[in-house]
Amino acid sequence: MLVLTRKSNQSIMIGDDIEVSVLSIMGEKVRIGIQAPRDIPVFRKEVYLEIQQERNGAVEGADSGSVRGEVDEALRKLGTAAE
Repeated sequence: MLVLTRKSNQSIMIGDDIEVSVLSIMGEKVRIGIQAPRDIPVFRKEVYLEIQQERNGAVEGADSGSVRGEVDEALRKLGTAAE
C-alpha cells in the first residue's frame, strides 16, 4: 500500500486518467473527489462489496447482462433504499 500525505486542495494521479483530490478536511473526516473516465466504476468499498455479494449470490445461468448493467441496477437499488 502506498501511503501519501496531502493537504486540502492537493491531488494525486493514478495513471494518466484518474485524479484523486482532497476537497476538505473536517476533524477526522476527509472529503475526496475522484475524477475518472466513465468506463471506470468508482464505489465506496461497502457498496463495492455489496455488489460483489449480489453478483456471487445470483442464480447460476441467469442472464446478468453487462457489468455496467449490474452496477447500474445496484445503484438504483441503493438509491431506492435511501429514499
